Amino acid sequence: MTIKISVVSFWSLFVASAAVACAADIPPPQGELIVSPDARWELLYTRTAPISGGLTEGPAAAPDGSIYFSDIPFGKEGGLIVRFDPKTKQTSLFTDDSGKSNGLVFDKQGRLLACEGANFGGRGISRWDVTTKQKTVLAERYQSKRFNAPNDICLDQAGRIYFSDPKYLGAEPRELDRMAVYRIDPDGEVHEATHEVSKPNGLAVSPEGKTLYVADHDNGSDDVTKPGPTQTGHMKIYAFPLADDGAIAGPRRTLVDFGAKKGCDGMTVDLDGRLYLTVREPSRPGVLVVDSEGREVAFIATGPTNQSTDKPAGLPSNVEFGVGEESNILYATIDLSLYRITLKTRGFHAFDR
Repeated sequence: MTIKISVVSFWSLFVASAAVACAADIPPPQGELIVSPDARWELLYTRTAPISGGLTEGPAAAPDGSIYFSDIPFGKEGGLIVRFDPKTKQTSLFTDDSGKSNGLVFDKQGRLLACEGANFGGRGISRWDVTTKQKTVLAERYQSKRFNAPNDICLDQAGRIYFSDPKYLGAEPRELDRMAVYRIDPDGEVHEATHEVSKPNGLAVSPEGKTLYVADHDNGSDDVTKPGPTQTGHMKIYAFPLADDGAIAGPRRTLVDFGAKKGCDGMTVDLDGRLYLTVREPSRPGVLVVDSEGREVAFIATGPTNQSTDKPAGLPSNVEFGVGEESNILYATIDLSLYRITLKTRGFHAFDR
C-alpha cells in the first residue's frame, strides 16, 4: 500500500479551519509557572490517508528535532508512522506498515523504538534505522509467550527500555495471564518490571533515573470496539522507585487518583521532574501537569469542557517535548491530529544526557 500524506490538502485545510472555529470553546491554559494564559494549540497535521478509526499516538522527538508519531487505524489496514519537520511545517510518510505502532521513542544512537500493538499488529518492540528504514524486532515474547499489545515506551539514561503491555484491542488470543510493565536491558534480556498495575499504559522515567511513573488506565475491556457494559478499574498514576540496575526497588506510591473519571493515557517529563499527563476525560480533556508529589501545577485544555461521552472531541493520547532550542515546545497527539504549544518549561530526553 502506498499512501501520500500532505498537510496541504482540502481535508487538512477544512479541519484546520474547524479547529480555529472551535478554539473559542477550549478554556485557556491554567498555571502561569508552566504556560502563558495566552498560549494556544497549533494544528500541524490531521489524517488524510484512506484509513478508518483509531487515533494518532506516540509523538517522539528525534535528535535532529523532527517529530515522529503513529497514526493507528482499526482492523487490517496498515498503521502509519509520520514525520513532522518543525522547520518546514510539513509532514511526510515514514512508513505505511508500522506493525500498528503506538508509543515511540528515540535512543542515544538516533534509532526509533516502537511499541507494536495487537489488532493485526506486530505485538512486540521494534527498532528502526530512520535512514535506511530497516526494522529489527527486539522482543516479541516473555517466557516464550507473546506479548498482549505493547503500548507505550520510555528509556532511562543507561539505555534500558521500559514498555507497557496492556490489551485494549484486537481479536488475538492472550498468551500472558496478566498485563505488566517490562524492561529490556542493553544486552537484550527481557524482565518483568512490575505487574502491580491492573492495566498499564503511559510511562516515564524521572530525569535523575530514580523513579518510574506508570499510568493505570483500566477501562474494563480487552476490546474497545465491542459495545456493552464494562466495569472500569483503576485510573491512577503510580511512582515506583528504581535501583541502579533499573529494577523496581520498593513499593509504589499513588501520585494521582482520577477516581471514577477517565484517567491518563500517555505522559512525559520536563527537566524539573514535573509530569505532563494526557487526560481523556470528556468533562475536562487536556494535559494535566503535576509535580513529583502529584500536586497539580497546570492544566492545558485540549477540548471543550463538560462534553458528553457520546462523541467527545479534543481527547489527547500522548505528549512529547521538542529538542534543543525547541525543547520548550510541547507536542500532543489529539484525536486524529498532531498539535503543539509553547511552554515556559523545557522537556527532558534520555538521549540528551
